[in-house]
Amino acid sequence: MKQYKYPNFAEWKALSERPLQNQENLSEQVKLVFGEVKKNGDRALKIFTEKFDGVALNYFKVSENEIDEAKNLVSEKLKSAIKTALENIRKFHSSQKEDRKIIETSDGVFCWRESRAIENIGIYIPGGTAPLFSTVLMLGIPANIAGCKNIALCSPPDHNGKINPAILFTADLVGIKNIFKVGGSQAIAALTFGTETIPKVDKIFGPGNQYVTFAKQWALNFNVAIDIPAGPSEVLVIADETSIPAFVASDLLSQAEHGTDSQVILLTDSQIVINEIITEIEKQMEELPRKEIAKIALRNSKSILFDSINEAIDFSNFYAPEHLILATENAENFADKITNAGSVFLGNYSPESAGDYASGTNHTLPTNGFAKNYSGVSLDSFVKKITFQNVTKNGIKNIGKSIELMAEAEELMAHKNAVSVRLKYLENEN
Repeated sequence: MKQYKYPNFAEWKALSERPLQNQENLSEQVKLVFGEVKKNGDRALKIFTEKFDGVALNYFKVSENEIDEAKNLVSEKLKSAIKTALENIRKFHSSQKEDRKIIETSDGVFCWRESRAIENIGIYIPGGTAPLFSTVLMLGIPANIAGCKNIALCSPPDHNGKINPAILFTADLVGIKNIFKVGGSQAIAALTFGTETIPKVDKIFGPGNQYVTFAKQWALNFNVAIDIPAGPSEVLVIADETSIPAFVASDLLSQAEHGTDSQVILLTDSQIVINEIITEIEKQMEELPRKEIAKIALRNSKSILFDSINEAIDFSNFYAPEHLILATENAENFADKITNAGSVFLGNYSPESAGDYASGTNHTLPTNGFAKNYSGVSLDSFVKKITFQNVTKNGIKNIGKSIELMAEAEELMAHKNAVSVRLKYLENEN
């Protein structure tokens, strides 16, 4: 972990830079995959699955037998834990439903807004060394609450042509039936264009490696929406002398083990705090199965000493972290000062892991500074907002003249006439 002391504002931009990725190679590969999948459908998927995942598949859709088999492979304790998380996530996201609220903007003019589910959505779930079955909960639950009709889930197969049992169990638990053994950018391409097996969708959700991330952004060129632009995972911790070094170290390491390109940032107003936390990191890291990944991630990570916690919060808002932990005294008092963050964890007993799994909030969050202008996934991510208006006879009389004057000023006379004919009709009626 690189250490910095009392940086001035001019240095903040450089300190906020994330690890760079080779976008040119990514672009070429993803464009090639998209072109092949669009042209050759399932045949291209078979080729890419064998090339990238090392397994030859004749069928991509997961069968009911495979799901039943997966259920038997998941322990009862894990099933119980997943169900606990499910209830909390469902409870929190159900609270985000909005009732129709009709506003009378002028006498006789009624306006309101209603939500409609996005009918066809795709969910991408990473597999490999960290099969994120928790993301199935985070995306499948709000999709069901919103009322999305068709949900397609893609996840890469292992060398035996199987999807991780916990992913299949969780998908079945939340009611997802269309599950496909396809990963990487080819899965995103399949969801973008549709193939003989995999349906085309209107919006794609879910995290992934740099190829998946670039592929999602490329899908935007083909009128397919995505949840959020994202990059490698990140956490920023603001700690003062009341923080518990072992807790902070565990939070930093929990993010560092995600991947070698993850970034962790520690901000504090005490050099002693930095020293104690680094000591704890070194001690805890040796116990981690993924310590080699964490060690590489920590090379791109930083501890920064500031004059005050308030200055640290200013830097955090400038950095706009995916996850922000306030391990400070009276952490709740700083909440109003947070303007840019994906999700915030207050106090020594609010680990980022809580939001990742079971507190109820969503863990699909903006990274790479996008917390400045994007929200994390919520119920709203799965719906469109449609506005309605009902203008009565009295209403058109009240606002008609204003509409006519504005339309005439913009030289849109048909717009003006659409009101004028109604006003004349009402005049004649009287």
